Amino acid sequence: MKTFSRPDEPGAEVIEGIRLLGERYGISPGEITYFTHGTTVGINTVIQRRGLKLALFVTRNFEDVLEMGRLKGPDMYSLLSKRPAPLVKRSMVFGIEGRLNADGSERFPLDDASIVAAVDAARARGAEGIIISLLHSYRNPEHELAVRARVEELWPGVFVNCSSQTWPIIREYERTITAVIGGYVQPRVAHYLGSLQQALKKAGVTCEPRLTKSNGGIMSAEQGKRDCVQMILSGTASGVIGAAHLAQSCGITRCLSLDIGGTSADIAVISDGQPKFGSGELIGDFNIHIPSVSVSSVGEGGGSIAWVDDLGVLKVGPESAGSRPGPACYGRGGDRPTITDAMAATGLLGHAPLGFNAVNVDIEASRRAIATLSDRLNDTIEQTAETILQIAVSGMYTEVSALISKYGIDINEFSMLAFGGAGPMLGCYLSRELGVKETVVPLVPGVLSALGGLIADLKSDFLSTVYLDLSEGDAVLIASEYARLKDRAESWLGDEQGFDGDFRVTASADMRYKGQSYELDTPIDLAAALAGDVAAMSAAFHAEHARMYGHSNPAAPLQLISLKVVITGIGDKPMFEEQEVVPARAEPQRLVRAFMDGDWRDVGLFSRYDLSAGSHFDGPAIVAQDDTTTVIPRGHSCRVDRNGNLRIVKGDQA
Repeated sequence: MKTFSRPDEPGAEVIEGIRLLGERYGISPGEITYFTHGTTVGINTVIQRRGLKLALFVTRNFEDVLEMGRLKGPDMYSLLSKRPAPLVKRSMVFGIEGRLNADGSERFPLDDASIVAAVDAARARGAEGIIISLLHSYRNPEHELAVRARVEELWPGVFVNCSSQTWPIIREYERTITAVIGGYVQPRVAHYLGSLQQALKKAGVTCEPRLTKSNGGIMSAEQGKRDCVQMILSGTASGVIGAAHLAQSCGITRCLSLDIGGTSADIAVISDGQPKFGSGELIGDFNIHIPSVSVSSVGEGGGSIAWVDDLGVLKVGPESAGSRPGPACYGRGGDRPTITDAMAATGLLGHAPLGFNAVNVDIEASRRAIATLSDRLNDTIEQTAETILQIAVSGMYTEVSALISKYGIDINEFSMLAFGGAGPMLGCYLSRELGVKETVVPLVPGVLSALGGLIADLKSDFLSTVYLDLSEGDAVLIASEYARLKDRAESWLGDEQGFDGDFRVTASADMRYKGQSYELDTPIDLAAALAGDVAAMSAAFHAEHARMYGHSNPAAPLQLISLKVVITGIGDKPMFEEQEVVPARAEPQRLVRAFMDGDWRDVGLFSRYDLSAGSHFDGPAIVAQDDTTTVIPRGHSCRVDRNGNLRIVKGDQA
């Protein structure tokens, strides 16, 4: 099922979906035994800058940490580019006297008078919460915890959090901005989750909801209310996990996932059924440094608005019409042309209801909206609409090109998995430009993100920053830290999450050659990690460096920055029956007129529900279904595999 999103009342669409499940499919709320939820409330709070008014307490003389950042301009090609305003104004940043050394030892004790003065000033200036991020707290959190205790004593009930408790990474800016983002969204997300829990109980859903996390796992709603920073990329990660599961089930070893919704196109790389993970993902204007599924987003979704600038140049996005008022063709009050309207104006959309009969596409409304641009461009409505689609595809092409460079992949060896409400509409066009092997459209592409949430495992990351030169003399320290992390991980899974099933624990380390500025996340055998086997860790790093960069230097000294442990509680997965493949040429329901590749053409219209495993046909074609529409250009052929997926290839690759 799909329902319209409700930015004005997030969560209301979930309750509406539960009601519709009962109305249309006879599934009562009391029958639901497992419930996972992915949300964009956190990331939207940052993008819209509607979070908490925070005060930031830092070590005295480091008050400019957010303004300085990494001293990297937002646009390397523009001399006039400006850095975004920080989430905490400079007037709300207060210095605390006292300092730790880089090894975590105390250099100067905390000065209580400076803490009292900072609290008084923050209170007077209207702070609604306080973030504490002191120098070197990744090595020793005692100063931060002492300041927190004093703040809570001076100002009972105020929201306060420490960077060392949010994610204790090295580097002041990265740790501070991560803590700030977490605190900025925490009260709003916690309120949302609490309201959702109550609404679900009122609706009759008795099981406790679990939440998808940025790292592709899930956690309890109660933990989500306390640890909001871990779920800030919740909704985005769900789609990638669903895509990875589907790619693995289809035997696709190299895959690009293309998730196009109403606002953006999200692109990720999946290898051997596993998505790429990283840190430093972009949240609005800022990078957040927590473990997360690595996703690149570009502001071209189905609702992205097309417009003409002052120089007469046609552009698309990043502004979106959203679900309300939505594209003009939705008939919900929108009158500005969007990518969806461009699809309708060219005849590629509108031959069947959308969104489980929630929308009957008004093609004439789309043409009127596009006409406001075509008149200015002195072009036809159809050509303007097709140009909008080409601009959208070119923006996605640019983003994928950056991923190709980042991961050093050969795009010709990859398949593209297109999903989301608009992914199948544009997937083949992007695949054609990139030269990927094939385009794959799942059986229910509009709800693949929901599948990702359903099959995700309980998962959490644990980190300890040690920052030392790797040597045999540190074996005992390394072994004890890994053991401590493993104990914390198992306690989290069993005691906090109440999980008693099968689980796995993996280890890794952030390492680098001495003198390098940035680390490489290196997988470490768990037994070697728990034994403090320095030789095995060194060998693993050299191998990973050679794999990533094509060279290594086994004679060079190494630095060990952070130790990591990831625990995964393996849950039950839904099983989907494979169909018997019976090759048969599918015939369209009828031919429709559509403007494709610069001209009007007769295009075969197919219903997804008439196609079975083994069905095959050639483009140009349109495949309609409840949750999306798939567009197959001329020169392409399509077949249905045993899992019900559409497998679309160019004629010379068939």
